[in-house]
Amino acid sequence: MRRRRPLLGLLVTVLVASTAGPAAPSRADPAGPAPEYTITADPTTQGVPIRDTMYGVFFEDINYAADGGLYAELVRNRSFEFLPVDNQSFTGMTAWTPTTEDGGAGTATPVDDGHRLHDRNRTHLRLTLGNPDAGRFGVTNSGFNRGIAVEAGRRYDFSVWARTDAAAGTRLTVALRDTDGRNLAVATRVAVRGDTWTKYTATLTAHRTSDAGRLSVLAAGTGTVRLDMVSLFPRDTFRARPNGMRRDLAEKVAALKPGFVRFPGGCLVNTGSMYGYDAASNWPRARSYQWKDTVGPVETRATNANFWGYNQSYGLGYYEYFQFAEDIGAMPLPVVPALVTGCGQNRATVDEALLRRHIQDTLDLIEFATGPVTSTWGGLRASMGHPEPFRLTHVAVGNEENLPDEFFANFQRFRAAIEAAHPEIVVVSNSGPASSGGTFDRLWQLNRDAGVELVDEHYYNSPAWFLQNNTRYDSYDRAGPKVFLGEYASRDAKLFNSLAEAAFMTGLERNADVVEMASYAPLLANVDHVQWRPDLIWFDNDESWGTTSYQVQKLFMTNVGDRTVPTLATGPTLGPQDITGSIGLSTWATSATYSDVRVTAPDGTVLFRDDFSAGAGQWTPLAHRGTWSVSGGGYTQSDTAALDTLVKAGNITTGDYDLSLKAKKNAGAEGFLIGFGVKDAGTYYWWNLGGWNNTLGAVEKATNGAKETLISRANQVTTGTTYDITVKVRGNRVTLLLDGEVWGEFTDDRVTRPFAHVVTTDEATGDVIVKVVNAQEKAAVTRIDLGDLAVEPTARMTVISGDPGEQNTRSAEPVQPVTTSLDGVTSSFTHTFEPYSVTFIRIGTR
Repeated sequence: MRRRRPLLGLLVTVLVASTAGPAAPSRADPAGPAPEYTITADPTTQGVPIRDTMYGVFFEDINYAADGGLYAELVRNRSFEFLPVDNQSFTGMTAWTPTTEDGGAGTATPVDDGHRLHDRNRTHLRLTLGNPDAGRFGVTNSGFNRGIAVEAGRRYDFSVWARTDAAAGTRLTVALRDTDGRNLAVATRVAVRGDTWTKYTATLTAHRTSDAGRLSVLAAGTGTVRLDMVSLFPRDTFRARPNGMRRDLAEKVAALKPGFVRFPGGCLVNTGSMYGYDAASNWPRARSYQWKDTVGPVETRATNANFWGYNQSYGLGYYEYFQFAEDIGAMPLPVVPALVTGCGQNRATVDEALLRRHIQDTLDLIEFATGPVTSTWGGLRASMGHPEPFRLTHVAVGNEENLPDEFFANFQRFRAAIEAAHPEIVVVSNSGPASSGGTFDRLWQLNRDAGVELVDEHYYNSPAWFLQNNTRYDSYDRAGPKVFLGEYASRDAKLFNSLAEAAFMTGLERNADVVEMASYAPLLANVDHVQWRPDLIWFDNDESWGTTSYQVQKLFMTNVGDRTVPTLATGPTLGPQDITGSIGLSTWATSATYSDVRVTAPDGTVLFRDDFSAGAGQWTPLAHRGTWSVSGGGYTQSDTAALDTLVKAGNITTGDYDLSLKAKKNAGAEGFLIGFGVKDAGTYYWWNLGGWNNTLGAVEKATNGAKETLISRANQVTTGTTYDITVKVRGNRVTLLLDGEVWGEFTDDRVTRPFAHVVTTDEATGDVIVKVVNAQEKAAVTRIDLGDLAVEPTARMTVISGDPGEQNTRSAEPVQPVTTSLDGVTSSFTHTFEPYSVTFIRIGTR
């Protein structure tokens, strides 16, 4: 946390981002073009306070963010626990190869039997040695990505749990080599003795650098040797923590100076089985993230089938999350299951005993974090190396549940138990998976009526949405629940996306009396294992780089301020547009038939018609997926595996029209997708009926491939039933009718604000920070009025700007902040903000 001091004077900082190198000092425009924009600040009036936790990070094990990412373990599948249930391509030997040297022979078999290391670590490797007279036999691990990355001169800690039935013991040789077989470190030997599990350790010092290393563990002798938890850790982890974090990734997170760390998910928390990893539950592999699975010695921790399609080792567990948050000076914010699944599963658990167990688990979690060493769970924390309590103040229950009433009933049970035992803990609720819609509205009503303190909102929308929603929180009830914006991002990784996010962030700060916390998501992505885009920090096995959003987020997160300064601003905006364009048909994992498609003007004039009697010549594929054909007077998409099969027809240029058609579901998981206002494959509106595994209906707006939900409600489509569907468009007002009944309506009349700003003060330095975003192709000539302040003539300026389509990649990171100075500053001066830029102004007062 920052230590606050009295305001020592007034300094306004302009931070501007640019792709250029160090620049010569700039000058405020003494007599240039007439200003198109004005910002008038009132430094004599206090604005709203901004918490130290305004910005933080959200870590979820998605995109291989933990194993092979932030968790520094270099061995993949170290405990041979990979199974097809985790990913159909996995086996216990994934990332391992049987290896022989000097005539050695044998077999390497992953086994799940009574010889296992621990009940929760159920699989181990059995090596049966086949040549007692010569040579070595064992296995080689290929690590993550290209291989195991090592650096010359660095030390690496090897460990393995092993047992042998050979009376004389078994000699293990541990070697690090590259793909050509050349040694990367001097091989070391380990003598395994006895037929009980014992941990053996060694240290390897690399004498060559490689990003494609291989770790071999080879046995010599006779009999059977069993191996488990084969591990190689860099000694140089973040803060030199054992079982710790990869240093370059942790340092990039720490450089953001986050006020909080939200963990461990995300969809990991509220999907899959809520039962334990035990015999009574038949060892379920696809489980919700349950904190007790992840603490204690790593060799006793459970494993899991990660929701995102891979194995999750839990080597990075709750203790490590708490320790990492403490190491970077952030507040830990854990998320626990509410026993209502989300992320497309949408099921409520009705097992009362299980619900009570999870509530108790949450109370035990608080004890683990904050309890005395004499308590059961506080004692476990102490035994793991942290006798002092962690600074836990918030616990979130649930994540993006799409069954609002079922979720909230469970949430209230958790909340009552936590508040009774720990009234000091803030219990965080949520508003579902989208920025609007039926689930969102219902959950906000429930949270508001119950007096919930903090509600977690999530949304991933187009950059246009972010530019249109700078004022989103202006109208939120100041007396109602506060907002935790736990997940948000503009759907792409280009500079323009980052600028749209930055414009939106000025609105978050301006409304800091409502929005208490915010975190971009997801945080990390392994470039070779991607389940979600965009992401803040990318990496492979030895390199990492920040996206353009990372640079913008860092700029904001390290220049937050403590209080806003009231301002008035003027300047042009972009008004709403009529909904025009083609009409569209699509499906998602479903076969459907469409017929009698017609578009008419309000006076009945036919603008488009197709009864498919002449085939489907009017329709153009956009998605180029699925199998479309005409039969029986209808247009059928028959591939139930294809996702998004969009085709379009017509070109409706008027803003007032009615689209009508008939639709029938033939088979598959979902329902219908009816497009209107279709411009291309990435820009359209569609009415999604029977979406999300046939549980919800919604209108989604896509802009350059990024979708946002405009309205939604519970909805199912029945196979074999023909539905009459009508979409009435009047300018930007849309009414939706299903079988003649009004299903929903919306107006897309938002104003786009490509120029946005906020002004804050920093009490620790005495600075006033003026933050400006210009997310458009023209420069913004702006008059900045600081009232009667006597100011220094030179200000410091840092610039991030450039081509809006630019992005940072492994091979190049062109979007970087550049710092220079700004001369000719007065208490009221004109400055021209670059096209596609973020700007802050820092001016000293006399």
